[in-house]
Amino acid sequence: MSIEIKIPAIGESITEVTLTTWLKEEGDFVEEGDILCEIESDKATVELPAEESGVLSRSVDEGTDLEIGAVIGSLTPGEGSASTSAKSSEDDSAESTADAGSSEEASQASSQGGDKNYPSPAARKILDEKGVDASSVQGTGKDGRITKGDALAAKSGSAQKQASAPEKSASSSQPMQAQVPAGGATREVRREKMTRLRKTIASRLTEAKNSTAMLTTFNEIDMHPVMELRKKYKEQFKDKHEIGLGFMSFFTKACTIALREVPGVNSQIDGEEIVYHDYADVGIAVSTPKGLVVPVVRNAESLSLAQIEKEIKRLALKGRDGKLSMDDMSGGTFTITNGGVFGSMLSTPIINIPQSAILGMHNIVERPVAINGQVVVHPVMYTALSYDHRVIDGKESVTFLYRLKELIEDPARMLLDI
Repeated sequence: MSIEIKIPAIGESITEVTLTTWLKEEGDFVEEGDILCEIESDKATVELPAEESGVLSRSVDEGTDLEIGAVIGSLTPGEGSASTSAKSSEDDSAESTADAGSSEEASQASSQGGDKNYPSPAARKILDEKGVDASSVQGTGKDGRITKGDALAAKSGSAQKQASAPEKSASSSQPMQAQVPAGGATREVRREKMTRLRKTIASRLTEAKNSTAMLTTFNEIDMHPVMELRKKYKEQFKDKHEIGLGFMSFFTKACTIALREVPGVNSQIDGEEIVYHDYADVGIAVSTPKGLVVPVVRNAESLSLAQIEKEIKRLALKGRDGKLSMDDMSGGTFTITNGGVFGSMLSTPIINIPQSAILGMHNIVERPVAINGQVVVHPVMYTALSYDHRVIDGKESVTFLYRLKELIEDPARMLLDI
């Protein structure tokens, strides 16, 4: 008796997912615990393991949108070797049958118009599964017949479409040849379906712009003191804690102190109430191959610089590998995004709703600054705080940024809590 493979519940608010990639082929024997496919929700990509061992039968194609609980295939219990042997015997039998009746089939093909690309039964089955038209496959068997090997080597229907796309584009653009720029330039376009994560990002950012009274205020921070501190102790820090000392831990720690002193920045609107948090769950925006995600460092106010660095690294690696869970990304109270790693000088980051504020860090550039009446060249970073003006007043936003500036420009304040 076969066992149905269903889309599991991923999170309370998630009702629909997309099956992005099958990791096992139709007819494969899989062991219990083997990963069958990857499923993408609007917040994360998760792997679906096999609950039991058996032969896989797939009933849903990649890229299909599915509801929670939908059946995507089944597993038929059995031994891997036996299953493989049976499949091999079936293919060999089909091939043998095809060879035995080759003359008859060739004659039949000839009577139907001389089509030499006539597949054997085993080859026909493989071509149907791949969605390949037999007329597009060059047969290597007797009288040009398509053998099982030819069918296995044939590209899938989607691959054939992609291969033929440039040819179609070239032929369709032939009449407009005079308008195509010289020098090897092209005017081709490429369309890709938006991933569920990208659609969710687009929807949430648009909602944030349309549903909040968003405003951004700026300040600049002299990074010389914290860079000197980091330069002096980074080797000892790494030897002791087995993690590098970056700027993100300083900013995260400084933000938790500033949030405690300006609680409105760490609040959010819930209906007709404002919810204030006495803890700081800081979201760190991370760019991944599939889009922007914001994993959360829990209770960052209680962590040391080393603990913050380790947690950020752990979450960043999970984000890069597409293994962030719903728990990793839910419930943040404040967010930090660092566009400086990509070279951004200044930006106005968009609030990560339902939060009320987000801090934008930028690149560090040497600029002339006045120190005790003298002009010196120091590394300077521009920072931006985007906030919901419905909750946070201008005085609070400026106070927060200035307090952040004080803490970064004099890191000893973080240790002394002054």
